[in-house]
Amino acid sequence: VQLQAYGGGSVLAGDSLSLSCAASGQTISRFTMGWFRQAPGKDREFVATISGNGGNIYYTQSVRGRFTISRDNDRNTVNLQMNNLKPEDTAVYFCAADWTQNPNGVTTLGEYYDYWGQGTQVTVSS
Repeated sequence: VQLQAYGGGSVLAGDSLSLSCAASGQTISRFTMGWFRQAPGKDREFVATISGNGGNIYYTQSVRGRFTISRDNDRNTVNLQMNNLKPEDTAVYFCAADWTQNPNGVTTLGEYYDYWGQGTQVTVSS
């Protein structure tokens, strides 16, 4: 499966952005999907994950209440709505897919994801 993330940009603190990840090659319904980010000079970190059936969602603590992950299996897309953005959210954001037989499964570990898209830059200025 090929993944392409888009929707990044430069915004001010408190603004919102909506990232999307378009998948091709396979239906994503059998994939746990995740968003990760990497800030300059830092390791990649987990942001959010959603199970194949959309029933289970998990966020890293720093984005809870501000970010919302969703998916549309019919459209083969995964979205990340980011509200009340903060300068510390500045990073390159990546979407990833983890093939799984568990439609309820979620994972925060990057090494479990099989496919990665190219990143999209999000810059938040104070």
